[in-house]
Order: sequence, then structure tokens, then C-alpha cells
Amino acid sequence: MNTRFDEADYQLLWPRVLFIQESSRLLNKRALDDWNERCELLLEDAFVGGMSGGPLSEFQELADEHPWSKESQKTVPPRLTAKQKFLRDLMQNAALLREDGSHRKPYWSQRKSGTGAEVARLGVIVRGFVELVEDLERKGYFEKRFGKDCVDSYDGVDASSVIERAIGVGDLWPLKADLLISDLDLFCDVVEVLHDLVARPTDRSFHSYSGCGWHHSDFAIEAGRTVYRWQVNKLLAQGDLGLLLAEEGEDIGRMVTATADARHELVDALVKSADETGDQIRHAVALFRARGADRHQKRSAVFTLARILEGRRDLLQNKLLRKDEGALFMIANQFDLRHQNEAQKSDYDEAFLDWVFWWYLATIELTDRLASRDD
Repeated sequence: MNTRFDEADYQLLWPRVLFIQESSRLLNKRALDDWNERCELLLEDAFVGGMSGGPLSEFQELADEHPWSKESQKTVPPRLTAKQKFLRDLMQNAALLREDGSHRKPYWSQRKSGTGAEVARLGVIVRGFVELVEDLERKGYFEKRFGKDCVDSYDGVDASSVIERAIGVGDLWPLKADLLISDLDLFCDVVEVLHDLVARPTDRSFHSYSGCGWHHSDFAIEAGRTVYRWQVNKLLAQGDLGLLLAEEGEDIGRMVTATADARHELVDALVKSADETGDQIRHAVALFRARGADRHQKRSAVFTLARILEGRRDLLQNKLLRKDEGALFMIANQFDLRHQNEAQKSDYDEAFLDWVFWWYLATIELTDRLASRDD
């Protein structure tokens, strides 16, 4: 196995963790007669194209082996072929692979001025999104829902009608960049609805007649959505919209307010809880970071977190704040966040709600760690 994992032709187009998951899943199906073809599709999807080398070309250079008979294909063969070993070794060394181009050195003008890349305008972001969707369409990511426009037998549906039924706007497919640039709300709606329609094909067959091309099949919905969210969020991060597609939680796949990396990691850690508290946190986070969330929604989110902390008051008193734990709840009680009586202050800036939300969320994470330490 080569050691060129950090070179340009080994750059992932997927999150590293998804590549590991999909590789592992495929290796567990290595009795499939078309395993090599499925692996080629995975490598073609997961890594950058347009390179003379890279995982796909190196995989194709390996000799085909069939160490099992047709009669034994119902069971996983005991030994790996050279091509299966290639994928296994690539998966085991995934930590060395580049997930994106963030390691690229600054270009001349950036080095000269001492600044990073310019923030992309909305038009650049939207056109990049349209190109991304067109690329995913070519790879068959919308074929599960839209079907295939085959020269022999058309089995597709009207994609514009599918989208119209979801968001109430017709004639959107194929996507038109100028239309989406002129309407930010429509752009966000389209980003969200395509997230729900996408699925990654894991198999394909080539139809050569009249240039028909690939027919895709055996779709993985969650893998497709993961790829879509990751690639769309990379694009959104280049601009100043302050939005991203939620990766976890009650609002997964919906456009939400972007936060700094540390707060993003805090949210991701807390929304994964499977208990009732996790449900409450997911609801609070969805309320707070919803695109265009108003004062009422943010206040409700803070109230939900305050209730969680109220249930952990004894832990806070014993482990963290001693006799001063009441200070933590004074804000919720005195600033029109819980009881809504005349004694409460209501003329505070909305930024105050942002501060309280993140303070309470971080305190919940701290109490989780304190409780697990006792266990």
C-alpha cells in the first residue's frame, strides 16, 4: 500500500467517517459477484476526479481475483482479494486522508496582503450550489426519486412537480441560478427539499444504446444525505450568509443559523443523547437556531434549558456552585424568561438571549460530565 495519502489525488469529497462506514459496509458484502464494480463506484464518488493517479486508477490496475466459486457466494469468502485488501488498507488509513482543500497554501495575492480568501457573494454561492446539484445528478443521487430518462423506457417523474408539491413553487428543475439568487428564501427552500430527495447509489449498470449512460440502483438514503450536507456546508462556509444545514438534531437537513466551531461542537455533542433530556435539548436547539428565529422562539429555547438545569439543581449545588447555585436561575426568574410577571425585566436586548442560551447549554454539558464522573 502506498503512503501518498496526503497528496492531491487522495483528497476526499466525503466526510472521512462516512468513507469508513461505506467501505466497511462494502467489505462485509464481498461475496457479491459485482463487488469490484461497486467498489469502483465508491472510489469514484468519494475522491476527487480528474487525476491521472489516485485510489480509483490504482484500484483498476490491480488484477481481478475470484477466490470463491459460484456455489459459495451466499457466504462471505474467507480471504480478501487484492482489490478488497486495497479498500481495507485505504479504510484503515483514512485518518491520513484529506477531507477537503483546507490545507492548501495561500495564493500570491493572499500572501502579499496577509489576508485569507475573500468571502464569497450570494451569487457565487448559489452558482456553486447549482453546479454541485448538477454533479450529484450526473452521479445518480436523484435517480431514486426522479427516475431515469432512458431512451428505451422512460421511468422518471416530473422533478419540478415533486419539488412543487414540497415547497409550493413550480418550474424549478433544472435549477436556475439567477432565480435562486434573486430570492434567498427560495434558495434555502430548494437546499432543504433536495436534501430530503437525495440518495447515494451503490450499484449501476451501463446502457450503451443511443448514449443513454449509467442506470443507478441500490440507493443509500442516509449516506446520500450525509454527502449532500457536507458538500453544501463547505460551500455555505465560503460566504457570509451565516447559515448552514443542520448535521444533527431535530432540525437535521434544515437551514439554521451558523455558529463558531466550538459552539457547533457543543451542540453536536448534546443533541446525540437518546434519553428524554436529549429530546428537550434537540427541541431547544431547533427553536433557537431556526433561520429567522424571533425573540419568542429564543425565549422558549432558554426556558427549556432552564427547566433541565432546575432538575439538576442538587448536582450543581453539591459539585459546582455550593450555596450560590441560585445565581444560575436568577436570570431566568428575573428577566421575563419563565414566569412572566410584572416584577420581571423585559426590556433587554435580544443578544442577551443568545448569551443565556449558550451559557445554559454549556452548563448542561458540564453537568453531564460531572454526573458521568460520579458514575
